[in-house]
Parts: sequence; structure tokens; C-alpha cells
Amino acid sequence: MTKIDGDIKAFLDEKVVLYNNPGFIDTDPISVPHRYSMKEDIEVAAFLTATISWGSRPMIIKNALRLLARMGDSPFDFVMNHKDHHLDVLDGFVHRTFCDADARYFIRALRHIYARHGGLESVFCRSAFHDSVIPAIIALHNLFFSLPHPERTRKHVSNPAGGSPAKRINMFLRWMVRDDGKGVDFGLWKSLSPSQLSCPLDLHTGHVARKFGLITVKQNNLKALRELDSKLRLMDPADPVKYDFALFGLGVFEEFWK
Repeated sequence: MTKIDGDIKAFLDEKVVLYNNPGFIDTDPISVPHRYSMKEDIEVAAFLTATISWGSRPMIIKNALRLLARMGDSPFDFVMNHKDHHLDVLDGFVHRTFCDADARYFIRALRHIYARHGGLESVFCRSAFHDSVIPAIIALHNLFFSLPHPERTRKHVSNPAGGSPAKRINMFLRWMVRDDGKGVDFGLWKSLSPSQLSCPLDLHTGHVARKFGLITVKQNNLKALRELDSKLRLMDPADPVKYDFALFGLGVFEEFWK
């Protein structure tokens, strides 16, 4: 790395320490799965929360809690043991464009994944490459929609095969896989390595990354994600997505990109 790259790395390392901190959990959507202790409850709560993680963070948290409350605050039990009429409790739920019809299908699809395919962790670990989870995200999308489903619901599970950077699923994977002892990410999934992960690329991380020259692609698409991943792997090949804390924190809390 060049000297200026070294300066950028040192600066971002400091910001990782600052923002990879349990003190920020309460204001972040990750606070929702942190309410649970059983692995499968955490997974289901995290997946549903990540799915609706666009818009203001307070509203994301509020609506995720509302959705889980409708499931009796026992998300895995609800997924696995619901009868069709139990899904009526989801009627009227809405978060932006995610509505009750989407929620109903998500519950059915998750039960299919846990009952027939070993669960979310199994699906991801079977299809991930040694250096990338992108193929696994594509595989999840295909499996998730292998049941009869509303066409409108497909947009709520990103598909990198169409060029999406899959921000929300990559965020979910960060939560599940990273285990650095800081108490923020869960580190529940030992079958995947942090070195395989991709950074959750959104408006905030994209703006800050471009200011540092970590991305040259103008759109937040899969090409931009691959470019960002390659730069972050130069800084820390074992745990590149730790820099999500720095890029997101600089964007949201410091408006560094302005």
C-alpha cells in the first residue's frame, strides 16, 4: 500500500474502534435481534430486521419490534409451528413497501429453509466461495423464491445476479459471522469466515468510500461493491467488513462526505 493508503487505513482503524462499540447498539437495527438469546430466534429476528432496514433507523427498529410482537416475540417458534390462520396476525403490517403479503411469504419461506434445507446458516455455507459470499446470496435468493410466491415480494430479497450490492443481506451476514469480542456482531456462524464477507454498501458507506477513493464506480451496484471489497481486503484481509463501522459511522454521525 502507498503512504496515503496507510494514512487512510490508520484513520479508518481509529473509527472502527470508535463505532464498533456496544454503546451504539440501542440506536441501530442490530438492537432488535440482541433482544433474543436462542440462536434461531436471533437468526430469524435478524433476517427480518435486515430485510426492512431502509429508511430512518428509529422507524426500522419500531417496525421490526412491531412485526416480532405479532409473532409473539418467539420468531423461530412462530416460523416453524404456525398454521395458515396464524398468519392473520400479520394483516395490516407495513414498512414502506414491505407489507403483510410479503411478511406472510417470508414466514413460509423461512420455514421451508429450516425444515428442508438445514436453516439459513446451512444455505449460506453450502454456496459461499472461499473468498466471497456473493454466490451464496444468489443461491439464497433462488431457494427463497422456490415456493409459489407473490411476484412483488421478490424485490425484498436482493439478488447480486442482477447487479445488486445486496446491502441488507450483507449486513445480516456481518451480524451473524463476525466475532471480534466487542459485543456488537453476534459471531454465531462458525461455518463462514469474516474474510468471505462483503461490506454493506449503502448511501452513507458509498459516499464516504468515494471520498477516500475506495470506490470509483458512481452507482452503488455490484461492481462498486467488488471494488470496495478489494480495497478493504488490502487493509485487513481477515476481517475487511469491520470497516463498515468506520464508513457508516463517518457518514451517519459525522457527515464526513459533505
